[in-house]
Amino acid sequence: MNTSDIRLKLYEYIRVADAKKVKAIFTLVEHEINEMNHWWEDPEVLDELDKQSEAFESRKEKGSPWKEVKKRILVNNAKPRNK
Repeated sequence: MNTSDIRLKLYEYIRVADAKKVKAIFTLVEHEINEMNHWWEDPEVLDELDKQSEAFESRKEKGSPWKEVKKRILVNNAKPRNK
């Protein structure tokens, strides 16, 4: 079963599950959800953002125009992915 199918099955299950089961499932993933929602407090993420900002501002990192970035994203999204 691929990831999309699993997500759909989980969504359907949670949508109709009773409150006790939904709370139990949430308890399993709560810590990870909270970490995802607070990425801006992660020192490693902040350090990396600082490094990238400094490189860009000092012109060590050229950066890319939006059109070029968008084109790369579209090309990468068109490639088949392993699931």
